[in-house]
Amino acid sequence: MVRTAVIIPAYNEADTLPGVLAALEAHVPDHDVVVIDDGSTDSTANAARAGGATCLRLPFNLGIGGALRLGFRYAVEQGYDRAYQFDADGQHDASQVSALLAGLQDADMVIGTRFGGDDGYRVGRSRGLAMGLLRRMVGQICGQRFTDTSSGFRAFRRPVLEFFATEYPVEYMESVEALVLAVRRGFVVREVPVVMHDRSGGRASTRNLRLAYHFVRLLIVLLAGDPGRGQRRRTQS
Repeated sequence: MVRTAVIIPAYNEADTLPGVLAALEAHVPDHDVVVIDDGSTDSTANAARAGGATCLRLPFNLGIGGALRLGFRYAVEQGYDRAYQFDADGQHDASQVSALLAGLQDADMVIGTRFGGDDGYRVGRSRGLAMGLLRRMVGQICGQRFTDTSSGFRAFRRPVLEFFATEYPVEYMESVEALVLAVRRGFVVREVPVVMHDRSGGRASTRNLRLAYHFVRLLIVLLAGDPGRGQRRRTQS
């Protein structure tokens, strides 16, 4: 039997987390849910435990990258064969998990893209321009086209979990860096179209000025990195 973990980084998501956990229980009851409470100041940890999840608590807020690295490490230590990342804010749809995991049949890492289907997902103009720039830059660096480089709905086979348990980026907008790292390391990365929603509650943890700062930082990191592509490893079953 393939053991699957659901890794949910959560920061002050007590309001939305119960609905997320209930949806996962309805669609994938055999998956083990692990909530990483990233230094929340509300009752996120209580909500996680009440929903039947394992809750790992960080003493202070590390950001999504640090929380995910802890989740990956836990998945490796507990012997999971695969895992997927799932948001605590209600944006991800539990009914799409099967499509995401199906992509692991011929890939090491699968990204659920918001822009590969017909659901008409829209973003604001400035955000869309920034995402377009990242797509072009990542495509040039990786030698492979991706439509949604910042999607946080992702699935991983064990070799990727082992890699990210120690190497996952911890700065904000880490998802783009992680994608580039995985390709450079030689992992096969694919996208599958999925449906996503707007936040069901709470608020995003960024502000425009902070987001601009991290966007510029990310561009510098990508431009300064080695543009050479890693040799793709053969996907093992």
